[in-house]
Amino acid sequence: MLNKINMSTALTISGLLLSGPVIAAKDINDFQTWGTATAVGSLENVNPALKNFKYWAEFQGRFGDDTSRFSQAIIRPGIGYAINNTTSVWAGYALVPTAEPFSKTTFNERRFWQQLLWNNKFSFGSVTSRSRLEERLAPRLGDDTAIRFRQMLKVSVPLTAAPAYSIVASDEYFLNLNNNDWGPQKGFDQNRAFIGVGYNFNKEIKSEIGYMNQYINRPLTSVNRNDHILSINFYFNY
Repeated sequence: MLNKINMSTALTISGLLLSGPVIAAKDINDFQTWGTATAVGSLENVNPALKNFKYWAEFQGRFGDDTSRFSQAIIRPGIGYAINNTTSVWAGYALVPTAEPFSKTTFNERRFWQQLLWNNKFSFGSVTSRSRLEERLAPRLGDDTAIRFRQMLKVSVPLTAAPAYSIVASDEYFLNLNNNDWGPQKGFDQNRAFIGVGYNFNKEIKSEIGYMNQYINRPLTSVNRNDHILSINFYFNY
């Protein structure tokens, strides 16, 4: 039985990593370093009547051009409601200052976002699904609102010999739902595939460090992006 579970888990992880698009020979390749800190918790400490309401506070810093420059930041607060022990719904805002190599023109993107988050534990580990909808604005570049859907699936499998450590694999697919006047076009936008190691410091703090491949479709140019990313993530769950 255990061998069947391990084989199924291995096939799942392999499928996640192989689900991205085929990379063309003339794509732009770049090595980047991304850091993320995300805190999620209940508002019960503020008021016991708010025990099902949750907060989301996320900060990201991304360094591009072979990790030589600060290229993008994300400040993403949000409020959520726990439907049950495995499922929650969320809404929030994000400020995304962006520069080279993601854009030749420095600009601040503003996003409104909504998401459905599901997390459950199984005999082999845990599975997380996140479905997110974004309404994106870039006033410096154009007047339109770009609408994008993102679907992420993550599998975390603890190591039997060292339960505080785990093998983590995830894949996230991005789909633009409309055309607009500042860049994003309807259809496939990008894909992110991650493989790494997780470590639980305690019940509240966890890290995940590994390799992420980000493939970005750029329909308005003849060259797409293929980014190789050292991804460093810290999660705080209160």
